Amino acid sequence: MSNVSVDPPRLVERVADGIRTITLHNPKARNALTFAMWAQLKASIEEAGDDPETRVVVITGSGGKAFASGTDIVELRALTTAQHALDYEAMSDGVLSAIERCPKPTIAAMAGAVTGGGAAIAVACDLRIAAANLRFGMPIARTIGNCIAGIGYARFAAIIGSARVLELIYTARLVDADEAKMIGLVTEVLESPEALAERAEALAFTVASHAPLTLRVTKEALRRLRDATARTVNTDDLLEMCFTSRDFRHGIETFLAGERPFWEGR
Repeated sequence: MSNVSVDPPRLVERVADGIRTITLHNPKARNALTFAMWAQLKASIEEAGDDPETRVVVITGSGGKAFASGTDIVELRALTTAQHALDYEAMSDGVLSAIERCPKPTIAAMAGAVTGGGAAIAVACDLRIAAANLRFGMPIARTIGNCIAGIGYARFAAIIGSARVLELIYTARLVDADEAKMIGLVTEVLESPEALAERAEALAFTVASHAPLTLRVTKEALRRLRDATARTVNTDDLLEMCFTSRDFRHGIETFLAGERPFWEGR
């Protein structure tokens, strides 16, 4: 019998005093989300929205070295057709939309790496706070050569502006905690992951003590204002262009092999 412990990718949830904490747990892969974890996150958010005992939701990552590094790259190998790409984006956007539409306030407590889908989750939350070891970005132009849906770009632009979104995508660089605060991506920076966890709980208690209808209406009004334009633009052709490209297949394989990709633009 093997003595090796099994620590599968999963969500860890805790509900106490009106605060529901959802922890993304896949430390061997910097808390990358498997497709199953995406589905679990959507179910957890929807449950929180319906739960009268939940006043605030905190989303965080385990281990202090990563919030989430995006979707597990191994699972992206399954995206081999245009329909696969559209289904994947519909799935991930369904989770992000569930976070946005959740009637309870949501807080992203971020330590370490916050990239790809992890960054998208954080941006979908209402409030974002970070530990000093934050490294936030969407380095897809350097890693696997994919893209995000139009509503995803709109979420980022609503917080940091189109010019900064372009600069971050084009350079594929990661923003540190100080810059994240300067550009309005996060509201607070804490010295350590431990301090971040304490502050997240305190902030959640503060928010939970306020009038829930005021918070709910403010959140929903802002979402409707942004979605009024973003949801009218169809970007399916852009998703198909990236996800069915040779560059995307090449990017996945070189990423998993620890090699540097050579982009062809096709």
